[in-house]
Amino acid sequence: MSRPQGPFALIILDGWGARDEKQGNAIAAAGTPHLDRLAKTWGTYATLGASGLDVGLPKGFIGNSEVGHINLGSGRLHKQMLLRIDDAINNGSFFANRALVGTIKHCMKHQSTLHVVGLVQDQGVHAMTRHGNAVLELCKKLGCKNVLVHMITDGRDTAPKSALRYIKELESAVRKTPGAHIASVIGRYYAMDRDHRWDRTAKAYSCIVEGDGREYPTARAAIKAAYARGLSDEFIEASVIDNPGVSDGDGVIFFNYRLDRARQLTQAFCEPRFRGFSLQRRDIVFCGMTQYYNGMHGMHAFDELTQKNLFPEVVSKAGLRQLRVAETEKYAHVTYFFNGQNETPFPHEDRVMIPSPHVATYDATPAMSAHRITDAVVADVRKEKHEVYIVNFANADMIGHTGVWKAIVSAIRTVDGCVGKIVDEIIARDGVVIVTADHGNAEHKRGEWQKSHTTSRVPCYIFGMKGARLRNGRLSDVAPTALEILGLKKPTQMNGTSLIKGLGHEDSSPRRQPI
Repeated sequence: MSRPQGPFALIILDGWGARDEKQGNAIAAAGTPHLDRLAKTWGTYATLGASGLDVGLPKGFIGNSEVGHINLGSGRLHKQMLLRIDDAINNGSFFANRALVGTIKHCMKHQSTLHVVGLVQDQGVHAMTRHGNAVLELCKKLGCKNVLVHMITDGRDTAPKSALRYIKELESAVRKTPGAHIASVIGRYYAMDRDHRWDRTAKAYSCIVEGDGREYPTARAAIKAAYARGLSDEFIEASVIDNPGVSDGDGVIFFNYRLDRARQLTQAFCEPRFRGFSLQRRDIVFCGMTQYYNGMHGMHAFDELTQKNLFPEVVSKAGLRQLRVAETEKYAHVTYFFNGQNETPFPHEDRVMIPSPHVATYDATPAMSAHRITDAVVADVRKEKHEVYIVNFANADMIGHTGVWKAIVSAIRTVDGCVGKIVDEIIARDGVVIVTADHGNAEHKRGEWQKSHTTSRVPCYIFGMKGARLRNGRLSDVAPTALEILGLKKPTQMNGTSLIKGLGHEDSSPRRQPI
């Protein structure tokens, strides 16, 4: 059997887990007639590990979009930032970190205030409370006695009303740190927007920097009052507890380590030419746990690991033209994270970003921009402008996070239809498509209190290759599989292995030459 000579596509169904049980399974409830039809025709299906040790996270930890796309694009398994920071705390190097120590000592020298900002939870998607607590321990070790903690509540990767449980660990660390207290509380809806909804970021900035918000005697009182108003953790409004704000000469340590949802607030703190909203700039020393974007005007405690010979780099070196297509919510994942946390496109790499709908929550528009993504991909395939397509559909994840059952079911049906159109178009041109996901979400919804990602395995289909047999694997096996389909040699840096067990007969020739 000769290999197909048409285009190749990797379609990533964000938040689409594999789960046999029907109860609470929005994917099963929606039905997926197009995927079912294609699977019956081509008969190639496997499941992939997308959480915990399978993606370089601690055992039992839920997967997420950042880690998922890093694994999909790199074709290798390595320790994620969460584990690297944990290791630094455990071996003591965290407490000698130049950026962290330098920021704290600046505040001590100038008798100014250190502000510790971050998401308080234990799921490890964006941050870990224990990392913030380690910063407070470092303050105690160095003798910094003027520390304000600004708590961001989750309710998205955690249960919607779990902040009172998570605050216990933070309160304990604060009590052990002389001169420290929790000065503000605000939900991640405001503090961690990534879709340029600057009005949300402005509220978080004003809460932390200006001390604007509802006043409460304690952080617990603020959280309880928000619950009484019908708000969950994600949407807690700006709340202040004896917060004098940020003054010139102060220091800020932001202990979130994931990049995408830390960028906007960081830009407001750091960038001299910031244009997101009108603000009164403070002359501060800023330290992020990681470098949230290239050119960040501030220090960072941990560098990202440099990776060579990623899937998109190998494709680029082969002279194949690739197109990335996603809507705003997942654009960074299908570009920056898929490229090994590299902002710069590879040669022959083009990108299309479709704007996400501007709504308060996506249950109002469960289709999001899926149809526009589909139209863009199909139009490009018909023009034969690229040989390789990397496409992300955000719906299962973003609507899954709302917890609104009917909207999630509607989102699944939309994506199923869109995937069917793209796959049919590519197969009609003798192409091959891998359809997989980055982590679970929509397959396990139990009402309002289950909005988070899951530890489920994810599906992996290959359409367009008769006779191919697949084994189960993990996300880092997708890139080597795609390279085998493309007839390209797997680089030594990739420790993932192809999922394809057999093709009927061996054929190592390239699929097609670049046009």
